[in-house]
Amino acid sequence: MEALPSFELLSHQSAASNEITSVVYSSREVTQDALFVAVVGFHTDGHFFIADALSKGATAIVGTNRAKLENYLDSAKDIAFILVEDERTALAHLTACLHDYPAQKLGVIGVTGTDGKTTTTFLISALLDAACLSNGLMGTVDFKIGSRRWSNATRQTTPEAAEVQSLLSQMVTENIRYAILESTSHALALRKLVDCFYDIAVLTNITHEHLEFHDTFENYRLAKSQLFSYLNEGSSKPFLSFPKTAIVNADDPHAGIFREAAGDKPQHLTYGIKNRADVFATDIYASVTSLEYTLNTPKGLIPLKLKLAGDFNVYNSLAAASVGLVLGISLEQIKAGLESVSGVPGRMEVIEEGQPFSVIVDYAHTPESLAKVLNILRPLTSSKLIVVFGSAGERDRAKRPMQGAIAATHADFAVFTNEDPRLEDENFILDEIAAGAETNGWHNGQQFLKIPDRRTAIEAAFSRAKAGDTVLLAGKGHEQSIIIGTEKVPWDERDAARAAIKKFIA
Repeated sequence: MEALPSFELLSHQSAASNEITSVVYSSREVTQDALFVAVVGFHTDGHFFIADALSKGATAIVGTNRAKLENYLDSAKDIAFILVEDERTALAHLTACLHDYPAQKLGVIGVTGTDGKTTTTFLISALLDAACLSNGLMGTVDFKIGSRRWSNATRQTTPEAAEVQSLLSQMVTENIRYAILESTSHALALRKLVDCFYDIAVLTNITHEHLEFHDTFENYRLAKSQLFSYLNEGSSKPFLSFPKTAIVNADDPHAGIFREAAGDKPQHLTYGIKNRADVFATDIYASVTSLEYTLNTPKGLIPLKLKLAGDFNVYNSLAAASVGLVLGISLEQIKAGLESVSGVPGRMEVIEEGQPFSVIVDYAHTPESLAKVLNILRPLTSSKLIVVFGSAGERDRAKRPMQGAIAATHADFAVFTNEDPRLEDENFILDEIAAGAETNGWHNGQQFLKIPDRRTAIEAAFSRAKAGDTVLLAGKGHEQSIIIGTEKVPWDERDAARAAIKKFIA
């Protein structure tokens, strides 16, 4: 129990010495001598599964509901019942302890922000590879430990604390030196990343997102800034040759809040294009498939030619380069690493099957990211710009009309369609998106269509496209399913696009 900073043992003192071989938060995973943490979730309460955990051999129960824990004191006298204030923090502390605090044996790099986290972590991993620095990655698209890479099929960017600590432990076992973590607002707010002992924190940008969870933008921003507060936790790591560092986007209006969250203890580094920064880009040239610019750093200048598209990838690559500089990686190795990345699945991914128009698949699912992608594609499109997108059900409703307005402002035609409607009425979602488009002068059947079925929506967009047009399929990116009701229906946007193109060509 030494892992818990504060707790109350409700059972007899002797139970505190019970052997514990695992820490779990699902009663389905309980085995003999497990410690079960009763997590209170959004749809269920772990306290209701205590009896199930006990029947499977749990020797300790951690929870926040005193009455429900005390119900078992007489019938399970040999079990340790432990009352805590926050079960999620307890889960993180306990699993970190169980694995002997693996983050203390790694250089831990965290990347947070509304957009660009996945690409930035991919780029950081690539430049570490170029410098022959072993690394692991936890992110939206996949997980990586050294040369092993496997898909993240959970639909969660950051897994629960137990899985986070387990993955970090695997990295230590395999002699990995650096862990790169996509650090989402949800994960930070839900304490999934407690005891990760960050050494470098990176901010990409902050825009409108996830207000269905955080309620206000201020809460959302506060959750993100927690990553930078974590720089002040944990002891120094003697195997690292650099100080803890806060890296922020100097062009983001909220950058100051993140610098304040980090405080004076870490060193600070900025990157950007418009405002004064330590690391910045000049001579930027972008095409639909590549990006060129001069990387300016305190160590000197070097030209880059990236196989990535879009001005926002200038920012993502600047953020990654900043991490490389902190780690002492040479400019030549930074260049080699960044230029080795041919693309990130579902991020400005070009689909080419011989069609006369361009097709781009991108994960853009926020108003800001949708506007960015459309703005990038507009000057690269000789004729019409068509966009297919939706908005997730049971999520931030406020962004729906904003997305519709953005389509009406930056595109020539749009098809509004499903994007994980969940249990919400799909037509209601499309109506809310359409309301934003109509406010900006668009009319149903003229400048936009509402087609719930995503496959049909894509086919409708392709049927209108002509030579010189660009069709952007936004919102799904790399994801492998669409959530309709409570069912995850298999879906691959890239495969759907290819099939629709072949149908169009035929």
